[in-house]
Amino acid sequence: MSLGSGRLIRIIALIASLLCCCCGTEGEAEVCDKPLVSRLPPSSFRSSSQLSSSHGAAFAKVNRREGAGGWSPQFLDRHQWLEVDLGRRTQITAVATQGRYGSSDWVTAYLLLFSDTGHNWIQHRQEDSLGAFQGNINADFVVQYKLEQPVIARYLRLTPLDWNPTGRIGLRIEIYGCEYSRRSSSLSEDIQIFFSTAISSSSSWGIRASEVVSFDGSSSLIYRLSLRPSWMSTEVISLNFKTLKNSGTLLHAKGPGDHSLNLVLEKGKLLLYHQQGVSSFSGGQLLVSLGSLLDDQHWHHVELEKLNAHLNITVDKNTQQVHLPAELSHWYIHTLSLAGVLSHGLQKPILPIRSFHGCMENLMYSGVSLVELARQSSPQVTVVGNVTFSCAEPVSVSVTFTDLHSFLQLPGLPFWPSEVLSIMLQFRTWNKAGLLLSFVLPQQGGMVFLYLSDARLRLQISKANKTLLELSAGSGMNDGQWHSVELTSKRDHLSIMVDKDEGATAQTTITLPLTSNSQLFFGGCAQENHLVCTNPFRVFQGCMRLLTLDGNPVDLIKVQQRVLGNYSHLKTDTCGIIDRCTPSHCEHGSKCIQTWSTFHCNCSNSGYRGATCHSSSYERSCEMYKYKGNTSGHYYIDVDGSGPIKPQTVYCNMTEEKTWVEIQHNNTEITRLLSSSEKNQHFAHFNYSSADDQLAAIISQSDHCEQELSYHCRRSRLLTSIDGAPLSWWMGGAGPGPGRVQTYWGGALPDSHQCACALLGKCLDSRFACNCDADHDQWTDDSGLITQKENLPVRSLVLGDIQRSGSEGAYRVGILRCHGDKNFWNAAFFDKETSYLHFPTFHGELNVDISFLFKTTSSSGVFLENLGIKDFIRIELASSSEVVFFFDVGNGPVEVRVKTSLRLNDDRWHTVRAERNVKEASLRVDNFPAETQDAPADGLIHLQLNSPLFVGGTASRQRGFLGCIRSLQLNGVTLDLEERAKITPGVHSGCPGHCSSYGTLCQNQGRCVEHNQGFSCDCSPTAYTGAFCHKEVSANFKSTTSIIYIFKEPRELLKRKPVIPPRSLQSDTTLTRENISMSFRTTHSPALLLYVSSFYREYLILLINKHDNLELWYKLHSLRDAEVLNSRVSNLADGSWHTVTVRRDATKVSVQVDQNAREDFNLTSDMEFNSIKSLTLGRVQEFDGGDPDLASLSFTGCLSSVRFNSISPLKAALLRPDSRVVVTEPLERSSCASSSPLDSYAAETTQSLSDLPGSVDPGQRLVNAIRTDSALIGGVIAVGIFATVSALAIMVRFLCSRRETYQNREDKAAQGEDCHEFPFSSQTDSPSIPSKSQEFFI
Repeated sequence: MSLGSGRLIRIIALIASLLCCCCGTEGEAEVCDKPLVSRLPPSSFRSSSQLSSSHGAAFAKVNRREGAGGWSPQFLDRHQWLEVDLGRRTQITAVATQGRYGSSDWVTAYLLLFSDTGHNWIQHRQEDSLGAFQGNINADFVVQYKLEQPVIARYLRLTPLDWNPTGRIGLRIEIYGCEYSRRSSSLSEDIQIFFSTAISSSSSWGIRASEVVSFDGSSSLIYRLSLRPSWMSTEVISLNFKTLKNSGTLLHAKGPGDHSLNLVLEKGKLLLYHQQGVSSFSGGQLLVSLGSLLDDQHWHHVELEKLNAHLNITVDKNTQQVHLPAELSHWYIHTLSLAGVLSHGLQKPILPIRSFHGCMENLMYSGVSLVELARQSSPQVTVVGNVTFSCAEPVSVSVTFTDLHSFLQLPGLPFWPSEVLSIMLQFRTWNKAGLLLSFVLPQQGGMVFLYLSDARLRLQISKANKTLLELSAGSGMNDGQWHSVELTSKRDHLSIMVDKDEGATAQTTITLPLTSNSQLFFGGCAQENHLVCTNPFRVFQGCMRLLTLDGNPVDLIKVQQRVLGNYSHLKTDTCGIIDRCTPSHCEHGSKCIQTWSTFHCNCSNSGYRGATCHSSSYERSCEMYKYKGNTSGHYYIDVDGSGPIKPQTVYCNMTEEKTWVEIQHNNTEITRLLSSSEKNQHFAHFNYSSADDQLAAIISQSDHCEQELSYHCRRSRLLTSIDGAPLSWWMGGAGPGPGRVQTYWGGALPDSHQCACALLGKCLDSRFACNCDADHDQWTDDSGLITQKENLPVRSLVLGDIQRSGSEGAYRVGILRCHGDKNFWNAAFFDKETSYLHFPTFHGELNVDISFLFKTTSSSGVFLENLGIKDFIRIELASSSEVVFFFDVGNGPVEVRVKTSLRLNDDRWHTVRAERNVKEASLRVDNFPAETQDAPADGLIHLQLNSPLFVGGTASRQRGFLGCIRSLQLNGVTLDLEERAKITPGVHSGCPGHCSSYGTLCQNQGRCVEHNQGFSCDCSPTAYTGAFCHKEVSANFKSTTSIIYIFKEPRELLKRKPVIPPRSLQSDTTLTRENISMSFRTTHSPALLLYVSSFYREYLILLINKHDNLELWYKLHSLRDAEVLNSRVSNLADGSWHTVTVRRDATKVSVQVDQNAREDFNLTSDMEFNSIKSLTLGRVQEFDGGDPDLASLSFTGCLSSVRFNSISPLKAALLRPDSRVVVTEPLERSSCASSSPLDSYAAETTQSLSDLPGSVDPGQRLVNAIRTDSALIGGVIAVGIFATVSALAIMVRFLCSRRETYQNREDKAAQGEDCHEFPFSSQTDSPSIPSKSQEFFI
């Protein structure tokens, strides 16, 4: 048989075996739960101590009775341990424990540690938190714990933490798992291995032993692909590595275009760079950083999976997706370099210091074993330097100082050099401060302290509380990295050295002689040795290793065995440092800061709050700000709460019944286009002040959105050309990308290819669907609102008919405006205790925030509940004044209670906010103080739920909630209660009755009006206006200004002017009570504030006399003189703002000015004010009284909020003029009622989140809270004045000689108007006035 035929037969046999194995044995191969301890020899067991030979570690096998029936140590403390050697690296999946047979000895809690070498132990973590395993409750039952992730190790060590208090430590153990191997994962991978390496007929596939390779810091492996297989849809690189060095290049993947990906270990973290060319890494682009403390000499798994433009990178259990640069979307790997970076064709590292020093195993490229290729000397692999196919395990014993009671005490050497002292050590910590070393100077009687302070190394020699010498060196030494320290004393100088390159030296006569009786204390002091060791500094918490005294290494294993020195609260042969900030639990870009035992999140400038910066500091919409009582202004809103969308600045326009959110873009002005033969089209792109995801969220949650789209034209067609093709179009739509092409115009329907005039049947030329398409030689326009939310916002505009001679146009795209908040008013009403709504399982493993509003008349009920196997979460109304937040993440049930001083079952809306994260749980009800409860430092952190989420009740249908729940949001997602309620018996969609909660927002006696979603304030019976009847209606009066409000004038009077009106009139206009209120500001006196006349020549006058005092004149009988009531309050014409209230009931009159005491008067004349005729503000045109001096009075200044009983004459004149109101000259509403130039309605400015001062209330408008100083205000005013003057100049320049209105444009077109000047003003949208259609033709 030929060689080729034999190879072909082997290939066929291999493929057949692959197919058979893949079809039939895959399930069995995955089982990895074999008992591993029962067959081990006695030599595989070690322990810290044993009670007797029959209590030895070799007898610690589950369900065995040899010896004393298990292991029991001699000492009862937490430093005891039982160790099992499995003989080789093994995949461990479960551990079981049992007490000592026939005894009262068992372990109730323990820790697990693993190792490959019997040294450098690593403690097993549950859910990324250190925690004890629950042990046994008696000596007989076996308790098994299945590891969440298999552990690969040779050695296992169990450390008892607690045991039966009436017995001793007693233990039998079993370990479950299987042989650790490299398993081929797919048929394609094995075929690749076969063809790429020409495996011989004896080669096997499937389960292979782990393949290890070692690099010495100057060696590497280079793998070259001969060609890229066209059928490979993905490229996958995977490996395991271990090292003691914190820096080095793991792999360099090179592809076409001189592009490369470099995976680099830098300070214990893995960094992935994209690099082009052979420049240094400083020029590379950092794509991602993952992992931490990876230089711990333990195996770490890395996998990179490239799929087109995406790359998934996994380090141990953490996976992150990276979007590759565009130039790498079709890039592939043709050369792989492991453990070094090579230049073009040169087998020499570009950066030798970055070469990897350590071990790798199971190096796989898309199923190809690179180590196997290297071992077989494949021509595809080049070995550079000293590469060995085994892993040397350097022994480095560390000790961990765990808490405030930790210390290590070492005796001095038997012989010390008389004039030289050298002490060296390495440490790593997260704390800024801590004592590293201290000892007594026997001759001087002083103390030497080597310690950390502010993350710097300091040396202090003191005596009798006096510092004799102090040195410092280094910085930032709390970064978790290993740092070396050397203390050297030689004759007349003393020095400290940090990391072998930075230090401090002092000339001193102080010598540091030590003797064999000297005691050196590391980390802290023993409490009983306060005479020979004092610690004025913080105790060190961290790890130490490589302790040397005068060049002699300290054997820390002997310390553990208590053969050498002494210690307390020390863990030997392990470094228990944890990076609590990798991966970070701090959200939304906040900074994670950690110490040895905890971490905290700095939420400054993030826009979020809470222990992990999870919950937003801002409301989700303008609607929510309004119902907190806020007025129009700029606000930060966070549309998805704790979700990924960042807060944004918007303008909330609350001047109308609806609350509008207004979003600006870069060009809201009218932009003029002149004809240009060189330009066929004009393209305009609009950049919005909000990001794409923010725009999409606002539009989605709003009830209605609109945006003005206008085109003004003269001989410039808009949509239709001669051949029917669209000349212009626009693109719109939220979300990423440029948007969708639209060929309809503002006010028309989508896909109609029309303008608004066609929809109304009012186009200039009925043959065309747009006014501009008529191609007239006069200015006209097509304008309207785009209201289809799916097409908003308008992102770009293309105008195509501007190249012809004489063509002119102007376009305007207004601001985006939306109103309504579908989430805020989404509600359901529960009318039965057995009713509930159910939703899919809530997933909030690490962070939970829940907020909702409720109202009820019941005293208890469950708001929501979600259950797991053991974990759960529940919020309920426990009593009429108490809300409770219950949960359990595996550490036992936790409850957070808030008791309120007010009843919660008052049928008013109340707010509940609950949050749970890895740091704490909190609960807030309304504005009562929040209650918090800290999470255990090393407890379980993942909330694991699996049942449906129940709202308004529980799965048991007990303790259900009766009432309304509204705006239920979980982790930023609003649950649609209304839609689910429509199909659920016992639950009704929506919930009316908002005025009971929000009615108090209506000010100045405004009436609350109910709506299905929310409420509004009816200001008609008040003298105020605005969303909450809070805005004063004011105007500036001249001496000639007069407003006359006519109450009633009979028809007979118009003909005959009788002296006495009919009796029918008297009953309607005769008063025995008046309620008058007004505000004013003036510097003129005397001044007439108000005059009410009567058909009987009776009157009421309110005035300021020449002495600046208030006078009230009543003439209630035509035959008697007027009664004058004088107020004692003076200086009312001082230019300040004053408020006057007058009330009369029959003959009793009360007057109050500002906050002064009320003044009471009594009238002696008639109590009836008969047949009143009119009320006058300002100059009296016709005075019916007797005193001629009163007829000449007028008012000059500002009047505001004038009210006479139910009449608001000033408001009627300014806002609702009708036949009852007569105004003598033009009168405009003014803001003269503003109390100061810094009034809340003044010009507003905003800043970025990073500029916000810490004192700004998130609920405030960004107006006064952000304004810096008066200089800035002056600058803004100056710019505003300049812009106004400039705009006026432009308008004058382009005024036409004829003044025609927009409504008359058809007539103008018919007349052939010759004016072709541009007739439009460039005017931006006012931030506080909604965009309206305007008259552009003047």
